[in-house]
Amino acid sequence: MNRRSILKQITALAAATAFWPVAAHAEMAASVDEPVTITFYNYNLAAANAGADATREMIAEFEAQNPNIKVEALPVVVSDIFTRIQADIVAGQQPDVAQLPFRDLIYLATDIGANALEDMVPEAELKAHLSSLIPQGLELGRYDGKTYGLAYTFSTPILYYNADLFRAAGLDPDKPPRTWDEVEAAGIAISQKTGKHGFFPGAYGPVDGTFVYQAIIMSNGGNVRDGNRVTFGEGEAAEAVVKLRQMVDNGAHARIDLGSHADTMASGNLGMFLYTSALMASLQKSAKDKFDLRVAAMPGFGDKPTKPTNSGSALFTFSKDPVKQRAAYELLKFLTSKYAYTVITSKIGYLPLRTDILDDPQYLGEWVKQNPMIQPNLEQLDRLTANVAFPGPDYRQVERIMMDGVREAIFGKDDPLEVLAIAQEQAQALMPQD
Repeated sequence: MNRRSILKQITALAAATAFWPVAAHAEMAASVDEPVTITFYNYNLAAANAGADATREMIAEFEAQNPNIKVEALPVVVSDIFTRIQADIVAGQQPDVAQLPFRDLIYLATDIGANALEDMVPEAELKAHLSSLIPQGLELGRYDGKTYGLAYTFSTPILYYNADLFRAAGLDPDKPPRTWDEVEAAGIAISQKTGKHGFFPGAYGPVDGTFVYQAIIMSNGGNVRDGNRVTFGEGEAAEAVVKLRQMVDNGAHARIDLGSHADTMASGNLGMFLYTSALMASLQKSAKDKFDLRVAAMPGFGDKPTKPTNSGSALFTFSKDPVKQRAAYELLKFLTSKYAYTVITSKIGYLPLRTDILDDPQYLGEWVKQNPMIQPNLEQLDRLTANVAFPGPDYRQVERIMMDGVREAIFGKDDPLEVLAIAQEQAQALMPQD
């Protein structure tokens, strides 16, 4: 079955079940009094890294605290998890909980049948849980005034840099670049004086790069869309891309394989790397006893304040069964608890959705003191800006056209503004028309 056929069946299924969220509020069970099993589609579990280990640890603890609830965890790689959920819904295998990227938010809310928590959970109970979470984080999973995705694992882009390469290039490692002009100058110096790569952002991948790209153009005052009109090829958005192209042309911005950027940084062959803090633990492990790894806040355009967008995921529920809804919500609450965010931040590197645990010695207090590299990311929380998703059934094609255009504009030989204009026109043809 091809993707378009799946989408047609999903749309029909969503239309036929449009009453579910309304009924869910009255039907969700008050407690789980008998054994029940819920499915949890999770992409962290599909990776052989700290994220998988931490997730298994949290699920085990949840089951220990909730003996009537069994979590059947299904590891699915991030690039496949949305398609897997679509196919399983069509096959009548409704998932209960899923970890999904924010890029899918609008379509999950409008076409796939994700539950709005406000429609599923009694008002006072929901308010009690959400009130202790940071508002900027909660906004990441909201659409049309309701919470469809509860922000789970997320971070903002931070600038990793190799202090040894800074020294070798005659740069002061205690004064990392704060602006893109300074990144450009440092990148040129590192490239010319050390023979290593100067700078590279993890901004071009089809799944994991969009948030870094959006953070860059938003920090210049641009955006990818305005309502149903795409805007990534014009104004300040295009201006930011032109800056990156200039850095490629003058050697400040490396030309390396888009899938090897993290490995290049980990090997000590890249001076600066703008990417998610979720990579921090693995980069620290790679750099230990090999080079001096440091971090700084993402750079800005002159005096403009940066607008770091979010990577990561939200937790969505799809259950229509009253008892499974309760079990699913208990899992959501647990995975956004003080305990869970202590694990998520200290063992994976994502930001906590709870700032009240940062100074609490029972949770992250001591860890934060011992791990100062988390500070640039924490300091960017007050400027956290939601990653913009595209509306309509063709949203992923729109995103692909955009990112193909951005890559061509930055690494190609044609006029970057012309490349972006063509890509924008192609993307606009797939956007909703009303």
